[in-house]
Amino acid sequence: MSIVDTEIEKRIAKVMIDDMFQVSEGETVAITVDDGSEMNVVNALFSRVKSCGGLPMVIHIPVARGDGEVGMPDWPVSPLTAALCNVDVWIEMNSVILLYSNIWESALRENKKLRYLVLGDSTAKSLERVFCGYDIKTLGRLLSRIMDMAKTTNVVRITSKNGTDVQYLTDPLHSLDIDDGDYSKPIFGTAPGYVNLVPKVGSMTGRIVFDELQNTEIYEKKEHLEFIMKEGKIHEVNGEMEAESFKKYLASFEDPNMYKISHHMIGLNPNVRSMVGEIVEDERIWGGVDFGFGHTSPIDMPPLGQVAKSHFDGIVSCTTVYFDDVKIIEDGKVSHTDLKDLAEQLLGATLAE
Repeated sequence: MSIVDTEIEKRIAKVMIDDMFQVSEGETVAITVDDGSEMNVVNALFSRVKSCGGLPMVIHIPVARGDGEVGMPDWPVSPLTAALCNVDVWIEMNSVILLYSNIWESALRENKKLRYLVLGDSTAKSLERVFCGYDIKTLGRLLSRIMDMAKTTNVVRITSKNGTDVQYLTDPLHSLDIDDGDYSKPIFGTAPGYVNLVPKVGSMTGRIVFDELQNTEIYEKKEHLEFIMKEGKIHEVNGEMEAESFKKYLASFEDPNMYKISHHMIGLNPNVRSMVGEIVEDERIWGGVDFGFGHTSPIDMPPLGQVAKSHFDGIVSCTTVYFDDVKIIEDGKVSHTDLKDLAEQLLGATLAE
């Protein structure tokens, strides 16, 4: 393998492997890739694992026809599953992701020691913004405080000046978690900077107007696209040409569960202050939210999950978030008095405006 690292890739790898995963001598680290992966980052991660005394391996798989269960016919299911069920760390950097496929479900279910992180096809500059340059422990304290508030919340409401106004009920049996960058223990990990809630089935109602939505070009075209939500599922898709294309995309799955809400994330990565068109980064925009639809793992929605052929996400930036009529975030800024001190530590003087 040809190892070509720039300073950016080296910085990303050091933070991820040393500070976040805390890889130790003898630990096995699998990095899955395909032809769309950012290989300079992959190579830097490989080198950093070696320097920590770990045992890295890169598993190069085909670019599948679609994310999740849709891609199963294109992947070497048995050997890939076997490998991922036996490593200590799995970093998923393939551009078409295994996340929520049966391979992924098996690895997360069977490998009790697994520390997993999905990055998809993020670029090096995006990963640097998402992973570097802030204090992990301070971020963890902020996200944990919000998670504690969410535990006693019955109704969550999200609004935005773009026309979004949607709410849902919480469910104490469903997952409520954070990603703060600590991957040192077994975890279903994604990039740091959010609180994730899984709504009560059938409870979401209202309007979501997206600033960015996977499998569309609304971010580039600045088109209007909205979902009308009723009883926890997409009742209408409204907008311009991209809305018509998205209706066809949803219908192509022939799966009613693709219309159902899966999860809601509150974005709070201090380095993500504006959208750039990269989904992993933009999902974590400070003061914004992400809505996921389709497949939901039994990990998040016990006991059976919400089985669907795939999963997609959309983002609304600059939101106001209410927990039982109490504002947690207002117009993209952390507003609750119990949270502002930690937010100010992460952002510096920006909240004093």
